[in-house]
Amino acid sequence: MTLQGRIIAAHGRHYLVDTGDGEPLPCVTRGKKSDVACGDWVEIMRTSEDQGVIENILPRRQLLYRSNETRQKLIAANVDQVVIVVACAPAFSDDLITRAIIAAESEEIEVHLVLNKCDLTETLPRARKQLAVFADLGYPVLELSARSSADLLRPRLQGKTSVLVGQSGMGKSTLINALIPDAGAATREISKALDSGKHTTTHATLYPLDAESFLIDSPGLQEFGLAHLERGEIEYAFREFRPYLGHCRFRNCRHGQEPGCALRPALDSGEIDKSRFASYARLTGV
Repeated sequence: MTLQGRIIAAHGRHYLVDTGDGEPLPCVTRGKKSDVACGDWVEIMRTSEDQGVIENILPRRQLLYRSNETRQKLIAANVDQVVIVVACAPAFSDDLITRAIIAAESEEIEVHLVLNKCDLTETLPRARKQLAVFADLGYPVLELSARSSADLLRPRLQGKTSVLVGQSGMGKSTLINALIPDAGAATREISKALDSGKHTTTHATLYPLDAESFLIDSPGLQEFGLAHLERGEIEYAFREFRPYLGHCRFRNCRHGQEPGCALRPALDSGEIDKSRFASYARLTGV
């Protein structure tokens, strides 16, 4: 008999599945290849009292992942919003933010930005300026300090499944522990169940905030490949481009130096931010 449950932790080919009976069940996949993500709903078969095998992934609403030319790295499935965590220090990458936003936009997932460590007042103005281009596009930016004001984020998580993403060192773990006081203990138990030992920070984990709200913590990122996206998907993910798309003289316009490009005049007039267009150009080779 098969059971249904949700993946609450993923590490390699080893998973913990919440079947609703109060005790998560360690599971593996059949075969060597796995395309299961934290947040997936799955069908499983018990192989023993304390072990199961994943038989089927139920249809997903969304899948957030990154990729390069050779492999994909799944981050989370069935999420309502991506919360990108950056900090006043150390410095954060605009390019990584842009790439994470593109991946989210391509799956129609909401995006929120959190600026952490706002108690570091000397670097706060620089960080604010860096985020201004995203705020101007309508992406919400919340300023807080995970050690003292993490609860400011809680209302934005209410009733949703959210995934935290960000570079290492941005204070994501501190934020998780502030919102979920027993997260550290839960992570140790999950690591033990997955037999991941010292690799406790390398797996994605889903934590319940309340009966209707869930938070997925993901490993720190240093890169965010988008090899799985076509150029048209990337350009559409730049939300400020959308009013001009389809209005160029040539249907396959790359928005470089082609005559009759509808987007270039908006760039020249400042309606499209030059740094954002530069990001697009780097991603598409324009």
